[in-house]
Amino acid sequence: MKTLTIIARGFLGLIFVVFGSNMFLHFIPLPPPAGEAGAFFGAMFVTHFVYVVATVQVVGGLLMFTRYVPLALTLLGPVIVNILSFHAFMAPSGLPLASVVAALALFLLWRHREHFVGLIKPVSRSEKSMANSQPTTPKVAAAL
Repeated sequence: MKTLTIIARGFLGLIFVVFGSNMFLHFIPLPPPAGEAGAFFGAMFVTHFVYVVATVQVVGGLLMFTRYVPLALTLLGPVIVNILSFHAFMAPSGLPLASVVAALALFLLWRHREHFVGLIKPVSRSEKSMANSQPTTPKVAAAL
């Protein structure tokens, strides 16, 4: 299982580093998408939002090769959701590769689930009541 995790990390990291870098350097020629997908990409290029997404992809992809895989998954999660949504609703031809990327990310999320358990742990009633009884603004003494 450890070998499969290393392969999944490497493949996912490579995908995001290559395709994220391609948004900056254009070394893989891609035909412009047509229809709604073209309008969507056009809006991303005009507003330069594509560079924000590309930066997150490259950083997240590089982090896959380090010990910060949970941080990489946290950064790449919203990007993967957008990639899946884009291909599901606007350009279905890319859905198979997007599904593979999502499956790899879900596998890695499962393998690193101990780092994410706090996000899905329900808050007990006693913790809620303690949080509600705490003062919301700290009392600051005038020191002058």
